Amino acid sequence: MDLLNILLVSLIGYLIGSISFSYLIAKKIKKVDIRTQGSGNAGATNTLRVLGWGPAIAVLLLDTFKGIAAVLISYWLGVEGWIAFFAGLFAIVGHNWPIYYGFRGGKGVATTIGVFAILVFQPTLIAGIIAILIIVFTRYVSLGSLLLMILTPILTALFGNYDSSYILLAVVISLLSIWRHRTNIIRLVKGTENKIGQRKEVSG
Repeated sequence: MDLLNILLVSLIGYLIGSISFSYLIAKKIKKVDIRTQGSGNAGATNTLRVLGWGPAIAVLLLDTFKGIAAVLISYWLGVEGWIAFFAGLFAIVGHNWPIYYGFRGGKGVATTIGVFAILVFQPTLIAGIIAILIIVFTRYVSLGSLLLMILTPILTALFGNYDSSYILLAVVISLLSIWRHRTNIIRLVKGTENKIGQRKEVSG
């Protein structure tokens, strides 16, 4: 039964995650494919670069809601605990490799935030505050995103009231995000990463 539940919620999560709001909003507003603009990333940061703050905030909220919705739907179906994590994990996979858009998506940060916020709220809140402060002071969105992904599993383990399966799946999600940000990491090390407010085509 657990296997069937995992497959079911993973499929639902993937199909929800595959909805690319940055792609849809860019098509609606500017009649362009967001993946051919700016950094080429289908996410909120690149939407900010291409379309401005309003659309970027909308994308951020909608992408976050994808992660939340995937987990809540799994709850509604009677699937809870660590199995619900798979709904969130595959919502992130869907965002990164959407079936509706040729498997070319974003990096899954906002969707990951939604998943983490539902399943491990307190660690996510603390990591999120730290990430926001880093972004404010450095203007590197990618650095803040990476810190959020790294700190959340660590804090989940430190809090001590989460099952080990939660910690393991949080680590898997974190590693996926770090891998998706590998080019950003290289640019951060080289000092060539883009900051908020710059128009140069680098990060996203």
